Amino acid sequence: MSYLAFILGGCRSGKSRHALELAGQSGVQDKIFVATCQAFDPEMQERITKHQQERGPGWTTVEEPLDVPGVLEAKSCPSTLILLDCLTLWVSNLLMQDRDDAWVHDQVDRLEQSLQAAPGPILVVSNEVGQGIVPDNPMARRFRDLVGWVNQRVAATADQMVWMVAGVPMRVKG
Repeated sequence: MSYLAFILGGCRSGKSRHALELAGQSGVQDKIFVATCQAFDPEMQERITKHQQERGPGWTTVEEPLDVPGVLEAKSCPSTLILLDCLTLWVSNLLMQDRDDAWVHDQVDRLEQSLQAAPGPILVVSNEVGQGIVPDNPMARRFRDLVGWVNQRVAATADQMVWMVAGVPMRVKG
């Protein structure tokens, strides 16, 4: 069954936990966790380890910092749930490739196409980054703008959208 749920919220708002709850309630046995995070320091490795423990057994983890659309195209099927966590880090990884915005937009187009074509259920987690102050440097503004644009594209495609506020899911769409 094709279905896309988008879970959006601020840092530490409970997005990943809620996505795991939705996955558990889905009744789907085969679950793939697509991790976009890269551990560049011990603190981030510790965070990753905690997330892995929270998932528990029964998950196949695919670590893919860049070719998320390729993973979705290769792994999505009606009997498998995919949880993509998270778009924000994916955009950050794309920006670190030192390519122009046109290339990033092409990657987002690929993501949107792969989400729309996916034959199985997908849960996507992302951060809302546009509610704070305007960043004081061009790179941070570029990041904020691109994440906001990606979030809009995924939200438009999603069947369901949940806004996480202090651990409380607020259904926005679907």
